[in-house]
Amino acid sequence: MRLTYELAPDVAQLLSRIIEKLSLSHIQLDRLFCFRSHGSKTRYVVARVHALPRIWQQALGIKAHYAIEVLAEKYDPLSVEEKERILIHELLHIPKSFGGGFRHHRGWVTKRRIESLHRVLRESS
Repeated sequence: MRLTYELAPDVAQLLSRIIEKLSLSHIQLDRLFCFRSHGSKTRYVVARVHALPRIWQQALGIKAHYAIEVLAEKYDPLSVEEKERILIHELLHIPKSFGGGFRHHRGWVTKRRIESLHRVLRESS
């Protein structure tokens, strides 16, 4: 089976709620796209974030855009709480500059930070 992608409005809606409730104002929803992929062979990945590199931003004359991809086979069966944690994890990779780069795991994208933000999300609902 080959890898296919489709827009994921349900993921976009959940991300929008997370961004609003956690006051992640640096994330610009008009430049964030959500996709569901089918057919990935990866064993451990549930979701990933993609960015438009600066060279392509300059070549195309546009600002940075990000895409969050959820792997249907792994993401869809999860509970809402686990989906929230997964999406918080991916959002943490997007830097405050929203410039096309990534924040790495070391010291920033940690279980502790994800759980702390998830607690805030749950308390605000």
